[in-house]
Amino acid sequence: MKKELHNAHDKGYKYILSIKRLFVQLLKSFVKQGWVDKIEPDDVELVDKSFILPDFKNKEADLVYKVKIDDANVYFYLIELQSSVDYQMPYRLLLYMVEIWRNVLKETDKKEARRKDFRLPVIIPCVLYNGSNNWTAKKSFKETLFKFEQFGEFVLDFKYILIDIRRYKDEELLELANLIATIFFIDKTKDKSIDLLNRLREVAEKMQNLSSEDLNIMWNWIKNIVARGSNAKFEKDIDDIFQKEGKVENMVYAIERVIEKEKLEAKMEGKLEGEIEGEIKGEIKGIAKTAIRLLTKKFGDLPEDIRAKIIELDEDALNTIIDEIFDYESLEELNELLVQ
Repeated sequence: MKKELHNAHDKGYKYILSIKRLFVQLLKSFVKQGWVDKIEPDDVELVDKSFILPDFKNKEADLVYKVKIDDANVYFYLIELQSSVDYQMPYRLLLYMVEIWRNVLKETDKKEARRKDFRLPVIIPCVLYNGSNNWTAKKSFKETLFKFEQFGEFVLDFKYILIDIRRYKDEELLELANLIATIFFIDKTKDKSIDLLNRLREVAEKMQNLSSEDLNIMWNWIKNIVARGSNAKFEKDIDDIFQKEGKVENMVYAIERVIEKEKLEAKMEGKLEGEIEGEIKGEIKGIAKTAIRLLTKKFGDLPEDIRAKIIELDEDALNTIIDEIFDYESLEELNELLVQ
């Protein structure tokens, strides 16, 4: 399951960052270097190649960009999303960088390559990391070499850019309020239920300000993460939410409803008949609390008599209220349904 969720993140980030303007947004938001300000989407070209080396089976260079900066081509190599610390990262990056240079030379006219003033392009290696632990791998290549200090400037060296998602403060990400920062904010969740829902609620207002294109991209990313590894019915329920609901706030409430139902169904299926009764009562109480919370968000504080009626409802009636919550125009209309 953990591997599946990581793969979902990896593919999701690869899709998002293969969009040129979002790659530029990543750099401008999280790489604090003067030359970044010179980069615009029109200067960026995605290199359609994968570099797979026999030393690292199943580890491939996800994205390679060629960027025009001050009339010079610079390559950015963004390695696959890392969810754990890889202490061989500098070595891996070196191998891929050499492979990019080899490919550049292969595609360069031989006479041009032999010229005295010919130069290979600069390569900026980047690592995207979303693991819980601090990134403790060496950030410069020479530090991975034994007794490198003795040989000074004769030792091969380079550094890479580390974009450590979970080390950014929530306030920083919320202040940026762009698509990449919003995804980073949501990706800091500890699980796909309570913490995820809390983060979705917190960022919902800012998400509504995203362009329709960015909002669609982000919802597809969230859908992929939320539904990955779940049963087919849950995946279909989540997919229906993204197809039918329009407002961000409605989607968050709908996701909460589906997750609550999935948790209840999973627990019911895993219990013997003699153990289910008390568990179901507790879960129905939880659904009742969810219904009350959602109604309170829509109408304000609920009268005690309405709260009491909701708590007494069975599971089907509670789910009906939650399913139709956005159809109720007033508390009076809800109260009429409760007394039927």
